[in-house]
Amino acid sequence: MQKISSCLWFDNNAEEAVQFYVSIFKNSKIGNVTHYGKEGYEIHKKKEGTVMTIDFEIEGQKFLALNGGPIFRFNEAISFQIYCENQDEVDYYWGKLTEGGDKNAQVCGWLKDKFGVSWQVVPNVLVKMLQDKDSKKTENVMRVMLQMQKLDINALTKAYEQS
Repeated sequence: MQKISSCLWFDNNAEEAVQFYVSIFKNSKIGNVTHYGKEGYEIHKKKEGTVMTIDFEIEGQKFLALNGGPIFRFNEAISFQIYCENQDEVDYYWGKLTEGGDKNAQVCGWLKDKFGVSWQVVPNVLVKMLQDKDSKKTENVMRVMLQMQKLDINALTKAYEQS
């Protein structure tokens, strides 16, 4: 069992969200599903038999989706990073995760999906560029990146090589 995992609190659409996420990531699966019973109705207000939690896994990372009601909402303070080998991968994840998402929350490789969950779609090469000891290179890359929504590896590479 994984020592630490993420619990994602949804209102009533945990099943829809989990189906969405496992359809995007090739290495993913749905695990156990629990349901609300009669006990605790005065607190959770969920009809008996309603899905309470769904275990799922994406790329070896375990998650739990909870139908917890409208009390809490996702925000950008927590995001999931997807490290991508190439532009095709960046384009794939960006395209899938932005479907129905918040267009105003797309900046510097960050996006918010249709469930309000924040993601960062990051090319691996960007991490290497930003770790370079040459501050002129890293500043050029950062300047260009800050103007982007979806990250463009060619534009980032061009900025990196200009110094």
